[in-house]
Amino acid sequence: MPVFNEWLSNAKQHFARVQDALYSTEFLYQLLLILGIYLVAYLIAGQIRNAVPFMRRPENQKIHSLKMIGYRVGTMLFPLLTVFLLLLTTRLGVLFQLDAWLLDIALVLAVLIFLNNCIKSLVANTVIASFMRWIGLPIVFLHLIGVLPLVVTALESVSVSVGNIRLSAYGIFRVLIFGALLFWLGRASNTVGKDIIRNQKSLDVATKEVFAKLFEVAVFCVIFLLLLNVMGINLTALAVFGGALGVGLGLGLQSIASNFISGIIILLDRSLTVGDYVELEDGSKGFVREFKMRYAVLETYDGKDILVPNEKFISSLLVNWTHKDPKQRYRIDFSVAYQTDIRSMVEIIKTTVAEHPQVLSGNDIPLEERPDCEIDSFGDSGVNMFVEFWMEGIDDGKNRVGGDLLLLIFETLREHDITIPFPQREVRILDRDSLR
Repeated sequence: MPVFNEWLSNAKQHFARVQDALYSTEFLYQLLLILGIYLVAYLIAGQIRNAVPFMRRPENQKIHSLKMIGYRVGTMLFPLLTVFLLLLTTRLGVLFQLDAWLLDIALVLAVLIFLNNCIKSLVANTVIASFMRWIGLPIVFLHLIGVLPLVVTALESVSVSVGNIRLSAYGIFRVLIFGALLFWLGRASNTVGKDIIRNQKSLDVATKEVFAKLFEVAVFCVIFLLLLNVMGINLTALAVFGGALGVGLGLGLQSIASNFISGIIILLDRSLTVGDYVELEDGSKGFVREFKMRYAVLETYDGKDILVPNEKFISSLLVNWTHKDPKQRYRIDFSVAYQTDIRSMVEIIKTTVAEHPQVLSGNDIPLEERPDCEIDSFGDSGVNMFVEFWMEGIDDGKNRVGGDLLLLIFETLREHDITIPFPQREVRILDRDSLR
């Protein structure tokens, strides 16, 4: 009971001091100052957003990454200015030896609100956002109120020694927290950086892919070095393992290193770019949709993705259908009866094929690229003919021109009463007397 009475007495005294502080003129002045700071920060933030075009709300979501970042920075401008003004005011209060305890509390709350706004605006992953809110914000709060060093000391006291290695609870928590933060920061910066590079209209596709890949490697290396530093590993000690790492690359990681270097060579010599239609030596065909560090993604017409190692594009035969010119020449074969007026039929078929909207035709097209119909050979049942034509792109998928032209040729031949021959046999029945 004496202990309880003492605690109750201390609580009453503390409550009385808080009550006196709440009814004091200093509390009223600080409260009005805080409200004024919020009002000034709100007005200044609004003026800046109106003056800077890229900080305004975008009309659609499919905009340049820099504009989206600018808009998100604009949304964080109000809490950022609030933190700055509160920090400036508290420093002036310390300079003039004023008891600005309410301003200190407001500053702590403003910092937490600003960080929560940053998480809401910049972190799209719900797991990482929840981790930052429930783990990162409490750590910042403990740091602002000066309790974090005590917590760190308590966690460092909980440790286990395994030989020369000492593992503490603080070290484990530090690696987990900073590792998750660096992992998210690396992915976010890599995505935004590659998007910015690929949106540069002054660069061609191959150059964009080269810079995007180099940026990805640079981000990975920086994040890896920072993580090693957080883990407490001396970076100078890595020089000792440089030779071993080189041997490892030469033996165990030879294939990975070869594919990575092959990807850089492909992008630099521009033998293969995103959007090309290629055919590999094994018969695989598809459009190049994306280059990765180790492989390239080929998309087929039936919706499948083929992951081809970069080394295969260099070491094996490759047919690039659209490397220099997207125009392609195709051929369609058919047959007509021997009694057909071939000269008239050839002109009719040329006119029919030229009327297709995707077939290149007209006086502005070179003569060798206009539709042409010729005799291929004389068959057993009729005259074998063929039509050659040029078109933009590949005759498959969305551009199924060959099937349309076969139907048009078939309908044109029937319209002009031109017979399409088929194999025929003549059977004779002989009498037994005639065989004698």
